[in-house]
Amino acid sequence: MEQSQRLYSLDVFRGITVAAMILVNNPGSWNTVYPPLLHAHWNGCTPTDLIFPFFLFIVGVSIHFAYKEKLIEGLTQKILLKIVKRTLIIFLLGIFLSLFPKFDFVVVRIPGVLQRISLVFLSCSLIYFSANWLAQIRIAITLLVGYFILMTFVPIPGFGPANLEPETNLGAWFDRLLLDGHLWAQSKTWDPEGLLSTVPAIATGILGMLTGKLFSTIKDPAQKTTWLFFTGSLLILSGLAWSLVFPINKSLWTSSYVLYSAGIAMQFLAGFYWLIDVQGYKKWFAPFIYYGMNAIFVFVASGLLAKTLIRIKITLEEGKEISLWAYLYQTLYASWLRPYNASLFFALTLLIFFFVILWWMYKRKIFIKV
Repeated sequence: MEQSQRLYSLDVFRGITVAAMILVNNPGSWNTVYPPLLHAHWNGCTPTDLIFPFFLFIVGVSIHFAYKEKLIEGLTQKILLKIVKRTLIIFLLGIFLSLFPKFDFVVVRIPGVLQRISLVFLSCSLIYFSANWLAQIRIAITLLVGYFILMTFVPIPGFGPANLEPETNLGAWFDRLLLDGHLWAQSKTWDPEGLLSTVPAIATGILGMLTGKLFSTIKDPAQKTTWLFFTGSLLILSGLAWSLVFPINKSLWTSSYVLYSAGIAMQFLAGFYWLIDVQGYKKWFAPFIYYGMNAIFVFVASGLLAKTLIRIKITLEEGKEISLWAYLYQTLYASWLRPYNASLFFALTLLIFFFVILWWMYKRKIFIKV
């Protein structure tokens, strides 16, 4: 997405976020992963739980910079078609990742990370053109409060009173009602990127758009950074306070989680902005620019590579068959490193592998846009 006044720090933030996605998604072995690189079991928030909302927050900020000059002409047919096209491409890329390599449409998972990104992008883009910043605040509040009411007060058909347990909450029931047989393979009965929980995720994108508006409104860099840190602190405190009655939960994308994660994202962006765009420490963060400029490409490529390595089988001397992924991990890492370090270094190797590819693409100005 093109920005009229490109923020180097925003590209860095996007790059760090997608690199972190690849790191946490590809350990050598899921049995030996350092706790900060795992999602919270249910309620709570680890550093890993911040990665996805950071990306949606960045989507919101990017929408502001991409479209702020086009607000005068409004949502033209040309702009709308571009938004819809981008939405469909990202959504279908997500479906393709779910299908690969078996392409079994009978059990394909329909929700997913890219699918949620596409829906948040579509919703936020339409909201951006149809509502000013005050109306956007009201929409975000309505989404968050409405979701809170639905999840904590509406009885679940067939289960009884409202609850926030994995298989019996309203979101899980709604997903089974509409997408039964097409949910997350590890649970089959609920999905961490389900339909109902996408509603508050839209609010994450709106908070990103409002952050972009703040960036454009306040001209002085010091004041801009101060306001970002201050507002981020208010969001974090509000999220923590709300979590007393609506726990912070990434899988449910609770309203408290939206505020908490968006507040941290705002402060991260403020810190990067001050260090990179104001103080000029660009060279220190250059590797992440390579990731940030081809974020969707590297996310999809890493997913395809992982599935391919797992699919290819190697037969050992004793006749045992293991995946190429496991063979490389055990031979190159687990054979001489401690288990947790071996798992981490395997994931870091993948990051370096894609870094080389992305560096080559960046130097040749190859940017794959969707």
